[in-house]
Amino acid sequence: MSIAAFVLIGFMLTMYVLLDGYDLGVAAITPFVARTEREREGSMRAIGPFWNGNEVWLIAAGAALFALFPKAYASSFSGFYLPLIIVLWLLMGRGVAMELRSHFPSEIWHTFWDACFAISSALLILLFGVALGNLLHGVPLDAQGYFTGTFARLLNPYALLVGLFTVTALALHGCTFLVMRTSGPATERARRLAPRVWFAALLLYALVSLATLIAHRFELSWTAAIPVLTLAAFAWIYAAVRGGRERAAFMASSAWLATLMLQAAATMYPYLLPNLNRSIPGISIFDAAPSPTALASALTVTIAGLIAVLIYGSYVTRRLAGKVSVGE
Repeated sequence: MSIAAFVLIGFMLTMYVLLDGYDLGVAAITPFVARTEREREGSMRAIGPFWNGNEVWLIAAGAALFALFPKAYASSFSGFYLPLIIVLWLLMGRGVAMELRSHFPSEIWHTFWDACFAISSALLILLFGVALGNLLHGVPLDAQGYFTGTFARLLNPYALLVGLFTVTALALHGCTFLVMRTSGPATERARRLAPRVWFAALLLYALVSLATLIAHRFELSWTAAIPVLTLAAFAWIYAAVRGGRERAAFMASSAWLATLMLQAAATMYPYLLPNLNRSIPGISIFDAAPSPTALASALTVTIAGLIAVLIYGSYVTRRLAGKVSVGE
């Protein structure tokens, strides 16, 4: 059951990356593709019906972690307390910018809220990537599983490299979504931007892969098949973008991100919080789980809620499908 719980949380986080990832990516690239106020407004309208619902996956994953692996939840939320507070403020700033923009008639206020939306979204991507980088590299834990590091220590070179790669990955995802979802001048700029972001992501992926192998002392041989899928999906993105196949490009980007999440899970398994000090075990899925009865009950409730979210999300996506005119 512990393995099933690990897979379930991984699935929920992957869904968050795929869905809220394009929201964040669109916001991050908006300053580069939307040059007028109407174009920026159109970019917001493209993600407007979905962004609130997409964030449910992050909340659900946090709640599932609390129910399924309470020990890991306690250690991670205490150790990452300051970064999580910053994430909370950025989420609030992003939501406020989305909701209040239309309530101010002044163009100055529109520019201010647009800047808040773009900056908070880009910083969110960076922080999420830094958090992932620390999980892949390992976090400082003592023998009892308590976090012993500082916020400054979390901003290590490896984590920052993963954070920078995450920014480019979701920016590419945002480009493919904006091209698929919108029409207008901003759409064409996003179409031209996508290949350049693709090459930047390729370079950073190579650097992150090499750094990860070095950090784990080349002990990841059993996961060698996953990067093949990653590179295949990555090549599919480039071919679809160059061929003008809008929906295929977005699907390829989603497949690529899913394989990246699979790589991250395979690198961490069986640990939820790997220890930076290799001589002390981290918090594994077998150590952090509650009693079998409690775990079975939590799994049942989580799966039921997950089915409801999938049904509702699918309905909303089909109901609100179609292109949005940006800047016309």
